[in-house]
Amino acid sequence: MLTAYAQLAAAMALSGANVAVAKLLAGALPIAMILGLRCLISSAVLLPLALRRDGARLPPPGVLGNLFWQALFGTVLYNAALLLGLRLTTALEGGLVLATLPAVVALGSALFLGEHLPVRVWLAALLAAGGIAAVTLARLAPGAGGSLAGNALVFVGVCGEAAYALLAKRSVGRLPVVTASLWMQLFSALLLLPAWLPWAGEAAVLADPILAGLLLFHALTASLLSLLLWYAGLVRVPAGTAGVFMAFLPAAAAVSALLFLGETATATHGLGFALMLASVLLATWPARSRT
Repeated sequence: MLTAYAQLAAAMALSGANVAVAKLLAGALPIAMILGLRCLISSAVLLPLALRRDGARLPPPGVLGNLFWQALFGTVLYNAALLLGLRLTTALEGGLVLATLPAVVALGSALFLGEHLPVRVWLAALLAAGGIAAVTLARLAPGAGGSLAGNALVFVGVCGEAAYALLAKRSVGRLPVVTASLWMQLFSALLLLPAWLPWAGEAAVLADPILAGLLLFHALTASLLSLLLWYAGLVRVPAGTAGVFMAFLPAAAAVSALLFLGETATATHGLGFALMLASVLLATWPARSRT
């Protein structure tokens, strides 16, 4: 179980670190193009892996439909809303808005998957949600930056990512991980193609090796490695508990904003980090066995 916890934490930490990367890319490329190229790169890497490991076979219709909705909510809606929001708010503040993910996923797993959540998981989700309250307080400080509209868009992305997590739990184990990831990226690329193809000429800015490197890193980590790690961990962890590990996403986003974008944090932001860490410990502490 500790291995599964580590996989979930690593997946969310990689996704969080990509918030700062996405903010840099969003200043140079159309959002749909960033997402479309990212999905095409991931598909090119996943295709030979899937053919070698799993062979060429079409998933059952029900699984295929589920992967389509995962692509729509988890790739298109989440990333588009996140990138649009990051154009208006800071990476630090937008990243910490994502602290609502554990609470949204926990609620969704109980309402839509019928999972029975232990009291401590509900408490852990509430602690993680307390991180967003800390961000709200931090915005009251002079010169705090951020934007209500930007944060609202990020929260729309939160809802998309929560829907993806619940859909992934419903279909996990019905298809090999690499093949499932490939189909999700292919669906995402097809959904995004009409939005960015008319502006394909703007990809000329990728002649800058720094921007090209950022896009490659973004594709291989956000759309590939983090996805594979999340699927692997989700096989052995209930969706409600797995949702708590999404607290690593805003934490990593905030750290990357501080280190690479030069943004500043306050003591109130520190309180938000403490609440998220407490939520993970509460959700993953080994339960006392009963005879």
